[in-house]
Amino acid sequence: MSIAAEIEDLFGKGGAGAYFGERVTQLQHALQTAHLAACAGADDELVLSALLHDIGHLLGGRLDADLGVIAHDQSCVEWLRQRGFSSRVIALISGHVAAKRYLVATNPNYRDRLSEASTRTLRLQGGPMSQEEVTAFESNPHFKDMLRLRSWDEMAKDPEAVVPVLEEYLAMIRKWEERQSVPL
Repeated sequence: MSIAAEIEDLFGKGGAGAYFGERVTQLQHALQTAHLAACAGADDELVLSALLHDIGHLLGGRLDADLGVIAHDQSCVEWLRQRGFSSRVIALISGHVAAKRYLVATNPNYRDRLSEASTRTLRLQGGPMSQEEVTAFESNPHFKDMLRLRSWDEMAKDPEAVVPVLEEYLAMIRKWEERQSVPL
């Protein structure tokens, strides 16, 4: 099965489910996040990361019935790696929860803007970063893109948003797959 078909299947099976405590489905959230990235002029890897940032919820793992897969940002890393996603895509997806923890630690107003569900998951995700964690996070080469992804993640919760359908992003993934299969 192609990676695009696998992603389509994952969203087909679990994407219609409510996005834990929000007024959108998991698919709506993913599509809105990707659309916000594309509208901001993000490159294909960042748009793809935005689309797949919560794929860990669809893959399963240690589940909280109200909040989803607790370590969804980490539980998907091996799945992404096995499918040949770049280290940048993996870093962005696996760093979007750390970005929330960073922002709560460094921006006094950020916590107040979190949804109720995002505030609840923050506790399970380790709470605000320590100063040592902040310093380490800021030294990550993908630091700024992780913060951008986090921003789009927080904004992508509008049940009335009109965005491109999944097929448009699957076409991008198919093109990426074709490039991957060309021998160097």
